[in-house]
Parts: sequence; structure tokens; C-alpha cells
Amino acid sequence: MGRASTRRRVVRVTVGAPPAVQVDTVVGEEPLEIRVHGRPLAVTMRTPGDDMDLAVGFLVGEGLIGASGDVRSMRYCAGTDDEGRQTYNVLDLALDAAVPEPDLAAAARSFYTTSSCGLCGKTSIDAITMRARYRVSDDPLRVPAAVLARLPTALRRAQRLFATTGGLHAAALADAAGRIELVREDVGRHNAVDKVVGAAARDGLLPLRGRVLLVSGRASFELVQKALLAGIPMLAAVSAPSALAVELAADSGMTLVGFLRGDSMNVYTGAHRVLVDTGGPAAGAEGAGPASPGDTASPDDTAPGDDTAPGDAARGVAGGAEMPGHPAT
Repeated sequence: MGRASTRRRVVRVTVGAPPAVQVDTVVGEEPLEIRVHGRPLAVTMRTPGDDMDLAVGFLVGEGLIGASGDVRSMRYCAGTDDEGRQTYNVLDLALDAAVPEPDLAAAARSFYTTSSCGLCGKTSIDAITMRARYRVSDDPLRVPAAVLARLPTALRRAQRLFATTGGLHAAALADAAGRIELVREDVGRHNAVDKVVGAAARDGLLPLRGRVLLVSGRASFELVQKALLAGIPMLAAVSAPSALAVELAADSGMTLVGFLRGDSMNVYTGAHRVLVDTGGPAAGAEGAGPASPGDTASPDDTAPGDDTAPGDAARGVAGGAEMPGHPAT
């Protein structure tokens, strides 16, 4: 199987000092092709490891299955590199006979109707809502703001590979008391969520009622989609959500928290689930707009296309896929 990380010689350059040759740990990245009944479904670039969790979570997140029992078997297909070694980069899933045979061509097309191209936002939301098997709007989850504020630090402590590479996203499931139940890391933030959802699904835990899904980067439309299809009532991110992510969360009754950093956060939807120090819900509990315990972040708080604001790495915030200035090891 591919390696989750490798050691590489690098030239460490520091302004005002002579270059030095050191060894750095670099995160692994290899393709994984997911097949259903021998037919190609999707290819994703991932960090090797937890591949079966990733595959099951991917199918849950696309609405193709709803529980671990929908998958009868999984196996790696024959695939070798230039030296004849098994690459473990092709995984074939056989679905239970009771599961409707997925239209793989239609499913593959739907993977590309994201923020990068294609359909309008309302069409995308309607499509996701129709595929959702679980309702999150009536989930009784309530989480104190102080508990949410502690989650990014708990996530960073659990990120084994991030500590050595500085180049991984992470996703975690936590309960209402802030206990981290499950953590997965990957070079792709979508993959990290799929690995968490897939691991939970394989343990028979779907729908994931009463849980918080914590992610180390932005809260995109696709991540809200994955949370919804797994029955998760709250998604919390250390960085910004997109407008379409907020709209989908509002329409589905999900709580969406962004800019979860230090002792503050922005609650964009479902603020009735976030309890402030008085024991009551955050202000604006029924509104879909920003209901923030502090000021709503300005556009200058994050750099365009970056998952974290400047200085997050230095403050120890669980950030995006790269840590600026990651020291060689």
C-alpha cells in the first residue's frame, strides 16, 4: 500500500543564513479509483490509508448508499507499479442485492455540479435535498459555545500526521460534551470527511444524530452535503463557509458554524443549538444569516483561496492543508 508520508532531503533556506540540507517529512498523495461492481465510479487523490472508510463515506455522501449494510464486500483490485508491486490504488465495492443499482454515468456527472461549474445554486440544493435519507432539522443536539471553542485544539492534538508533515486536512466527529469520537486525516478535505463518515457507517452509526462534524478548513457546499447525507446536525469549521453552504444548511435545518477560532465563532444557521454562557441559545437562533457571538469576520480576515487567516499556524489553530514555515524535521 502507498505510504501516508515519506522522508525527503530538502534545502532549508533562511534569509540571512547559509542554506542547509535537512530531511523533511512530506505527506503522501496517490490516486484511488473507486469502482462499483467492477465499473469505475470516481477517482480521487488521497493520502493512502483508511481507503475502505473513504470509499464507503464517498458513496454515503453522494446518496448512493445509506448504511454499511448496503455494501456486501470490498476488495483491492490487481494493480502494479513499474516494478510490479501492488499499488492498492483501485478499490471495488459490491453492493447488497437490495440496493438499487446506481446509474454510474449519472452519478459521475453529478460529482462535477459543484462551485466550479454547471448548475445554479437552487438546482444543486434541490438535488441534494431529494437524495437526503435523514432529517437533521429536528435533532435535539445542543452544544455550549465554550465546548465548541475547545474543539480545534482537541483536533490538532489528534492529528498525528499533521504534526509531522504540516500538510493535511482533518475531520472529526464529536459529541455534545466535546469528546472527540473519531478523527481522520487526508491531503483532501473532502476525503477527510468521507473517511470519518465511512468509518462511522461501517460501525453502523448512521444517521449520526447528536454529533458535531468538525473540519480543519472551509465549510463548502460539498461538506454541508456530506454532513446532511450522513444525518449530522452541526458542521463546525475553523474557516469561512460559502454562501451556498449557508443556504443548504439553512434549508435543511443544520447548524453551521464558521471561523471557530480562539474563544469566538460565527453561527450562520441553526444558532438555537449553540448555548451561550447564560445557558440559552445564541442570539438570532431562528435566522439563517450570521448570528455571531462576536463580530462577523470581514473579507480581509482570510486571504483569497486560503483556508486560514495569517498567523493561524503560529497560534496553533487547526488550519488548512499547508502550514507556512513548517520546519524541516
